[in-house]
Amino acid sequence: MDKNMGPSSVSNLRIWNDGMVIVRDCYALTSHWPKAELFGLTSQIRRASVSIPCNLAEGRGRGTSAEMARFAQIALGSLYELDTLLQIGADLNFAEPDQIAPLRERLSLLARQISSFIQKRRNAA
Repeated sequence: MDKNMGPSSVSNLRIWNDGMVIVRDCYALTSHWPKAELFGLTSQIRRASVSIPCNLAEGRGRGTSAEMARFAQIALGSLYELDTLLQIGADLNFAEPDQIAPLRERLSLLARQISSFIQKRRNAA
C-alpha cells in the first residue's frame, strides 16, 4: 500500500476538497427548486455531486495508483453527469443561468484537474 494512502490522506487531495465544495453548492442551489423535483432532478443532482468526492475517497482507500485512477475516472464520469443535469435544470428554468454558470465553470476546472490526476496515476501504475 502506498504510504500516502489511508483514511486521512483523502482530505489532502485538492480535487477531493473541491468536490466537497461542489456538493455543498449543489445542495444549496437545489434547496430552492420545486418540491415536485425532490425525488427527480434534485435528487439526481445531489447524488451525482456526492459521487465525485466519494469515488475519489474510495479510490484512495483501494491503495494502488491503478485503482485510484479507475475511481477517479468514475468520479469524472459523475462530474460530466452533474454538468448535464445542471444544464437540464437551467433549461427547465429551475434556476437562473447566473446561478448555474459559476458552478459549471468550477466543474470544468475540476474536470481538467481530475483528468490530469488520472494521467499521473496511470503513469505511476
